[in-house]
Order: sequence, then structure tokens, then C-alpha cells
Amino acid sequence: VQLVESGGVSVQAGGSLRLSCAATGFTASTYCMGWFRQAPGKEREGVANIHSDGTTSYSDSVKGRFTISDDNAKNTLYLRMSGLKPEDNATYYCAARYAILAFSCTFRTAWYNYWGQGTQVTVSS
Repeated sequence: VQLVESGGVSVQAGGSLRLSCAATGFTASTYCMGWFRQAPGKEREGVANIHSDGTTSYSDSVKGRFTISDDNAKNTLYLRMSGLKPEDNATYYCAARYAILAFSCTFRTAWYNYWGQGTQVTVSS
């Protein structure tokens, strides 16, 4: 399984951005996929996750500003980010795990089996 993130760039506060995560070798029909981020000196934190049945979950810090989606035909996970703030500065990672039930999707990093290498998002004020 390989997850490859892309789309991280430098933007001004208030701007929008879409991150992508291309998955290869991940053939589960039921799964959880998530976006996490890690700022320098801080722990990795969950941002959003999605189950294969379409159920989504967001952290309070991004709720209403970020939207997670996936395109099964393209085997790609997306994170649409709007209303970006300087505190959104971080390296963003996607993660995946086989999961039958939507309620099992979590923001615990240890729960996920597969991780990408990350993409950097820089928001300037």
C-alpha cells in the first residue's frame, strides 16, 4: 500500500487549498481514511476522516472550514480547505485502514496502518 499526498503550497490567510492523497495497492471495499497534521514541536493531530459509506468526522478546529471526500474511481482522498488561518500551518498526512463499521473511524494515529509522507501547508497572515 502506498499513499502519496500532494497539493501543499503557501497561501495567504483566508485562502483556499485542496490536498490530494493518491492510494495504490489499497483495495479494501470498507475502510477509514483520514487527514492528520503536525506542526513543528507539536503532536500529530486528526483533522478529518471518512468511512467508505460516506460518514465523515471533523475536529472542532476545522469544522465548517474543511471538507473531506474521496473518489473511489480515482482511488484518491481529498481535503478541501477554506478560510485558512496561520494556525493551520503544518505538514498534512493522509492515513488509511481497513474498517467495516463507520463508527470505528478515529483520530487516534496508532489506529491507522498506512501513512503517506506528508505535504506542507504554509499559511501567511
